[in-house]
Amino acid sequence: MTGDSWREHRRALLRDDPAEAERSARLLDQLGTEDRDDEEIEAEHRASRLAAAREYAPHARLDEELQLRLTGPDTDGGALRFQWGDALLQPVEHMVSVAAGTPVQLELTGISVGSTVVHARPVAIPTDATGSDTLDAPTTSAASTGLGTLTTLLDALESERDVREWARLFDAVESVSRALSRYALDLGVTWYDADGRMRRARLTERGRSYVRRLRETNDRDQEIIISGRITELRESGLVKVKTGTAKNAPAYDVRFEEPEELLRMRPGLGDNVHFRVRFRQQLDSMGIARSTEYTYLGPAAEQTSLPLGP
Repeated sequence: MTGDSWREHRRALLRDDPAEAERSARLLDQLGTEDRDDEEIEAEHRASRLAAAREYAPHARLDEELQLRLTGPDTDGGALRFQWGDALLQPVEHMVSVAAGTPVQLELTGISVGSTVVHARPVAIPTDATGSDTLDAPTTSAASTGLGTLTTLLDALESERDVREWARLFDAVESVSRALSRYALDLGVTWYDADGRMRRARLTERGRSYVRRLRETNDRDQEIIISGRITELRESGLVKVKTGTAKNAPAYDVRFEEPEELLRMRPGLGDNVHFRVRFRQQLDSMGIARSTEYTYLGPAAEQTSLPLGP
């Protein structure tokens, strides 16, 4: 039986036998030892190895490792189902990259039980042509920066705190959250960095429910004027209006709620128009616009000149 299998077996015995659990707690108390979980024990072992290595090489660093612990009704076997991997692994890599502010590539190094634990690490960057070695590498890698930010955000989601400062990460986190909900999984993220530190966080149903609430939108309407040249017409009642002659000039899709009204106007491509429209934004609780639309209200009172320069 492997170490992980024994720990799972031991936990099951303690759950099923209150007397055994009490004896274990009493023994741990007598020994002055805390009942630590696997991640804490591993972090202590890594810190000890690093301290020993730095006795001989002051700049020694450990290999970085990411552990993703999946828990749920179907995870007791310690196996990673293909559909889980397809739905989760690439979005997790993307989430770490967004948090790091630069692409981070991860590679799978193993699967273990307790429940299903995915072991991964950042893809090693080859040394450059000058032959510089790891002693000259930055103290904090991009992956470590990303995981530090990400675990802080996940902690905030689980405790339902204000997360607007991480708005740029929210689309990536929501993608992972949806995948977890689809398969009734909770996610535990543990990061072991090169200097012996550990960062960890979880995304459970509580955090995922908070993500869904933050995504609920409210409409914000305002009336604006759009002046420009018609560059596209559709029978469905949509008109594209470009506001300048420059290639990168803004263009707006203005929708007519009654397409017959557009037909009665008999517009043509290239015509200059001056529309009064309702500009509607759907904003979520993060202040992010989830959709925008422009709806025709009527002709504007005056026609303004079309910009001629870029």
